[in-house]
Amino acid sequence: MTEIIHPANQMAGAIRLPGDKSISHRWAMIAALAEGKTTIHGYATGEDCHSTLGILKELGIEVEDGGSEVSIVGKGLDGLSAPKQMLDAGNSGSTIRMMSGILAGQSFTSRIAGDESLAKRPMQRVMKPLAEMGAEIIATDEKFPPLEIRGAKLKAIDYSTPVASAQVKTCVLFAGLFCEGETIVREPVKTRDHTELALRMFGADIVSAGKVVTLQGRPRLAAKELTVPGDLSSSAFFLSAALMIPGSNLVIGGVGLNPTRTALLDYLVSLGAEIKILNVGDQCGELVGDILVRGTIQKRGEISGALTASLIDEIPTLAVLGAATEGLDVRDASELRIKETDRIATVADNFKRAGLEIEVRPDGFTVPGRQKFHAAHFDSFGDHRIAMAFAVAALVADGPCQIENAEAASVSFPEFYSTLRSLTS
Repeated sequence: MTEIIHPANQMAGAIRLPGDKSISHRWAMIAALAEGKTTIHGYATGEDCHSTLGILKELGIEVEDGGSEVSIVGKGLDGLSAPKQMLDAGNSGSTIRMMSGILAGQSFTSRIAGDESLAKRPMQRVMKPLAEMGAEIIATDEKFPPLEIRGAKLKAIDYSTPVASAQVKTCVLFAGLFCEGETIVREPVKTRDHTELALRMFGADIVSAGKVVTLQGRPRLAAKELTVPGDLSSSAFFLSAALMIPGSNLVIGGVGLNPTRTALLDYLVSLGAEIKILNVGDQCGELVGDILVRGTIQKRGEISGALTASLIDEIPTLAVLGAATEGLDVRDASELRIKETDRIATVADNFKRAGLEIEVRPDGFTVPGRQKFHAAHFDSFGDHRIAMAFAVAALVADGPCQIENAEAASVSFPEFYSTLRSLTS
């Protein structure tokens, strides 16, 4: 599918985004292990989160999938059934990594895979701790999906994650649900804590102390009625567009503002963006509020170290923002090489199509600022974030741009193009 995006004179209006993907995945998985019917309003509409629902169905869980409203009838910790076929995670690394923790604690063997892109994404980070807990996992070349997970009676461990990864932390904690005693996860940098908040909300005994999380095994989890906040990560595309186009005035309502996720807003404010947070409140244990953005970027961006880990998914869009404003330098981002695509390479490829300069390094890149964007045929290369980042780039080009393989956006945000057009003139 090809989308044609025209240059925009301004970005103005008010929108609400689909439900947060990270939260949707976690709430659905925990709901399957709880007792009773959980209803989730505002569930993420992207394909990734619905891959999670498909797997839960294959494991014998009753799921009513109404798109953005989902009901899941949990059967408790020991209620899952052996799947009759290969479990399909689609394009979702979140699904395969976090579900692996649950599958490791079962009394049966399961196989889980995904699409061609997922088959190239290494899984050692979750395989190692799960093996220490007692599960046996067989992988292609000892690291790639499909994974054959031979469930076992797991033992609790005290595990230090070698890199900051909320998915690895979640995988270990989910496996720890099936263990007797305390499972402890220690992180080098505190990552997003949606899993800890959700487990506590469903009734688990879990304590977070800085970068250390301790979970008591074998909890009895109770069903809930929940509403997912809007996805802050998806807001990056609209925030960047508003900051690139002079005279913009944009409100994004009902967005999740979990303190472990707001590095994006802090980063943009540090560069001079005028961002205000309004109507802040609590929603199912998560902070939620409205974001007002206007103005523009006044300083060159620098992303490295712990900030890179916090902004890793937003970097393609921030690269576009940097090229249009004051420039950007990204370091310590080798993780981008093993996402849905090699995002350093795919960003550089699309930059060159638009006549933009970029200096690429193994772990990042440097982008000069105040560049002129030329009309181009961009390619998503099948990566949802690349598709959306370069749709934003097209808004400041000197003519209409085409986004090839634009359907990739549906993995996380099926409504993206219509939402973008509703704000531009």
